[in-house]
Amino acid sequence: MSRKCEKCGKTPLKAAKLTFSHKQNVHRQSPNLQTVRVIENGVVKKMTVCSSCLKANKVQKAV
Repeated sequence: MSRKCEKCGKTPLKAAKLTFSHKQNVHRQSPNLQTVRVIENGVVKKMTVCSSCLKANKVQKAV
């Protein structure tokens, strides 16, 4: 499973932690992905969606 939102396409980012001596430690920042049951085109299916898409009601959750 790839770390990608199926609705908006959000993927992990590269970020750098700076120490006091300005050494950079590069690490990944993953999006907050949730596996939810979604109604899409009248069909219920599972999708991996980021939490910002859920909050913005870009997908309709199946109950």
